[in-house]
Amino acid sequence: MSEKTVRIGSASGFWGDTAMSAPQLVRGGNIEYLVFDYLAEVTMSIMAGQKAKDPSMGYAHDFVNITMKSMLRELKEKGIRVVANAGGVNPLACRDALARIAAEQGVPLSIGVVLGDDLAGRADEFRAKGVTEMFSGAAFPKNIASTNAYLGAIPIARALDAGCDVVITGRCVDSAVTLGVLIHAFGWSARDYDKLAQGTLAGHLVECGAQCTGGLFTDWDTVPDWENIGFPVLEASADGSFVVTKPPGTGGLVTTQTVSEQLVYEIGDPRAYLVPDVTCDFTGVKFEQAGPER
Repeated sequence: MSEKTVRIGSASGFWGDTAMSAPQLVRGGNIEYLVFDYLAEVTMSIMAGQKAKDPSMGYAHDFVNITMKSMLRELKEKGIRVVANAGGVNPLACRDALARIAAEQGVPLSIGVVLGDDLAGRADEFRAKGVTEMFSGAAFPKNIASTNAYLGAIPIARALDAGCDVVITGRCVDSAVTLGVLIHAFGWSARDYDKLAQGTLAGHLVECGAQCTGGLFTDWDTVPDWENIGFPVLEASADGSFVVTKPPGTGGLVTTQTVSEQLVYEIGDPRAYLVPDVTCDFTGVKFEQAGPER
């Protein structure tokens, strides 16, 4: 690994994940960035239904009302910056709710929002062009709950470049919340394809929180202290290399096996893992046990 490193804690793998993760990472992980992934495909439809009933909803309200409300002052004091796709189908409402809490607590907060994923207004255009489902070939549906593009990491990096303390997105690729931090921290360009691929790999490994620290492990009976499972901390370097670890004194397990099992989670063709910023070939990936829980 090269000398400069950045430490990123991944606190959420889905909407409704445990609230213990953020305090664990902020207080024990020695992190500089805290990232959250909330959005499964079904989550988008649930949020769209909520927004249809109440225009002020449609985002991960627990991100604002539980996690950020309780951690905001501590995050600001420690200089830990946050990236979250908690915006769901209503990122501006998520921003406004967070801004209200920051104002109530007297915490100055610069909030960036990444927009552009909402394509609901183009549904008729997609039908007219004969857009079909990518696997089955089924026609574009008559009725839709939401239509969203998967955005990449560069807009997140630009918001961090602009000095935002918190960056909120709608639908982005799960790994983009991490890759955006790495692009910002190391100044990677849109053509640094190998580094973008390595950063995407890093983001993919930690995007589901404790899945890579034993939570998805086939040999689950060898994983200690599930009730205090450690959430992943990524130590990344400017050359694209990285270490996966977790806060000391936490449960869970970080081994080549637990991390390898997360590698193959939801990637389809390992020779062509497609994200907006780069196409990745993961067939040459190698993991080494660098130390206990590393």
